[in-house]
Amino acid sequence: MQIKRLFSTDGVKGTRNYVNTQKKYEVIRTLLYFGISLSLFAAGYIQTGSRGNLLSIVAVLGCLPASKSAVGSIMFFRFQSCPEQAALEIERHSQGLNCLYDMVFTSYKKNYVISHLTVCGNTVCGFSDNSKFEENEFYRHIGDILKMDGHKNVTVKIFTNLSRYTERLEQMKTLETDERETAAVIATLKSVAL
Repeated sequence: MQIKRLFSTDGVKGTRNYVNTQKKYEVIRTLLYFGISLSLFAAGYIQTGSRGNLLSIVAVLGCLPASKSAVGSIMFFRFQSCPEQAALEIERHSQGLNCLYDMVFTSYKKNYVISHLTVCGNTVCGFSDNSKFEENEFYRHIGDILKMDGHKNVTVKIFTNLSRYTERLEQMKTLETDERETAAVIATLKSVAL
């Protein structure tokens, strides 16, 4: 029952607490992969009395996915989920809107952590709890990605002030949107997020 709670819908990209859930998942997976490799090595050594056996080779090859999983763990440990207080405030104002939590966008120069995103047609608004969020660089980065994926005239605005963001959420409820366009923009955002 504990494992079921650990891997609930929070583990789906874009849901609340996604980053924190992924941290747990990646650590468990990494330990499991390394444990399998270690047990294969030990079984081969116990059976033959030397390291030069087929199971040792399989164990060494098993370290490749384990190492990849360890890198994933390190990536997720660098980021935090949307703060609980902010998430509760956002939920009060985002009813009926298409929302994404814990979106981390990576570029060659910088990582952009967005605690919450709302998409209405060709309008994307978000909240980052980082007061030093580099908006202009993010706009260029995400704008290029959206254009490459065929989305034209998408406006993106990221707020670092929670009250201004919740005001914008209330305004977005009145926008008329094309649900197909909204779904397509969300799919693009999810595909390029960590």
